[in-house]
Amino acid sequence: MNVTHIPVLASEVMAGLALAPGMTAVDGTCGLGGHTKLFVEAVGENGKVFAFDKDERNLSVARERLVAYGNRVQFVHDSYVQVGEYVKDVHGILFDLGYSSAHVDDPERGFSFQSDGPLDMRYDVRDGVTAADIVNGWSRDDLTDLFRRYGEESRAPQVAKAIFDARREMRITRTLQLASVVSSVVPRTGKIHPATRVFQALRIAVNDEFGSVEKGIVAAINVLAPGGKLAVISFHSLEDRIVKHAFLESTQTKVLTKKPIVATHQEQKDNPRSRSAKLRIVEKL
Repeated sequence: MNVTHIPVLASEVMAGLALAPGMTAVDGTCGLGGHTKLFVEAVGENGKVFAFDKDERNLSVARERLVAYGNRVQFVHDSYVQVGEYVKDVHGILFDLGYSSAHVDDPERGFSFQSDGPLDMRYDVRDGVTAADIVNGWSRDDLTDLFRRYGEESRAPQVAKAIFDARREMRITRTLQLASVVSSVVPRTGKIHPATRVFQALRIAVNDEFGSVEKGIVAAINVLAPGGKLAVISFHSLEDRIVKHAFLESTQTKVLTKKPIVATHQEQKDNPRSRSAKLRIVEKL
């Protein structure tokens, strides 16, 4: 696996969380360990960092990259939704939402239509439904609703019908197979591949991403110590809307970011993934 990794909005996250030696921090989405490394350096030898990820492959890479820090980092193969089962009185928590480049780069994970692979899309391969289960098992109306709501796909009814017709002839099990079906009814718009929004919707549904964000924010706020901070980085408008509303509705915190923090022009140039990133932060009362 390619371990090249640049943590998004790194300086803004560290400034916002204000971690100091001896504190406890949680990286709710460890990925390849970019933010985790910054956390463990900030809290020092007397601090503690808990690094969560649903993907065991990501955790394996992060463990290797951070082996020099020993037991100062506790890696947890679980969702950040379960943070309350592992830690309390936390001073800083980060959720860096979305999927990592490691998922896209590995065809066997089924996240990308750039190369052929099984239609999976699960972050945690131990259980849960796959994208193939949804594509082949959901009704035409449910698929239409999924692509419209989570993918904001304007041709959702046509895509659902094309899938429904195709799967009557043969089960859809491969990424390129699905991309071809979608491309038959969705025209290309500029550089955007016709299947982009459909794949996004399926990924969100397979991993219950939006539900996890809502539950995770509540769980994170509950384990924060007074004065502790929760930072969330989102990458598209639907996610950011959920984060914004969850922060505004919480009676246990105050919002520190009236508007989301975005990457500088230089960071966007150096790290294209940061272009759509939005950072919001709250503090426990």
